[in-house]
Amino acid sequence: MFVHEHPYPPYIPENATKLIVGTLPPPRFSTGDLKPGDVNFCYGSIDGQLWPILDKIFNLNLVFENSEAAILQRKTFLKSRGIGICDIVASAERDKIDASDLGMQNIQLRDLIYYLKQFPKIDTLLFTGGNSKNGPEYFFRKHLKTYNIALRKVEVEVPRIHEFQLEERIIKTVSLTAPSGAANRAVGSMPLYKQLKQRNPEFNTIDFRVMQYREFF
Repeated sequence: MFVHEHPYPPYIPENATKLIVGTLPPPRFSTGDLKPGDVNFCYGSIDGQLWPILDKIFNLNLVFENSEAAILQRKTFLKSRGIGICDIVASAERDKIDASDLGMQNIQLRDLIYYLKQFPKIDTLLFTGGNSKNGPEYFFRKHLKTYNIALRKVEVEVPRIHEFQLEERIIKTVSLTAPSGAANRAVGSMPLYKQLKQRNPEFNTIDFRVMQYREFF
């Protein structure tokens, strides 16, 4: 049994108004066996798409390498835009050492409500995935139940939007299409993607996410 612990503490600038929420990075980020092109920071997998998407939206000219310069680029961007990152899974056990959310067992969650109370300017949670089993929205719903807080539907179409009340604040949640290759099949089946692809055969799944993410970042 592999104990998969999250390798990074939450990165939340004091000015944060948005919080990116995922689950766990691939196990190699916990064991230190990084690939060439990986960045030793949140969402740093060379196979992942979050930073390439943000790079396209904001013209960041990011470098994709295992260096302090690459980490600093990402932290500087997040601070400049008031964006934090706090994945919801603290640790999990795995029979198979891979990055599958469904493969996680005996899951320990981070207390996101605690962090939201510490950073009162945050008004939006950006889930890097939806309510499928062991996805970030799925876990957040379970987490809210421990506080007797409910999500209210705002928008049922993808990306789904909900909101909840935390003391005097109304906080919005947005369930983005996951920035992973595994989600490309789901993107390809979406009617909107098919329409855009038909209009422009060069339109791809990264372009679709760039279009979707731009509205919320």
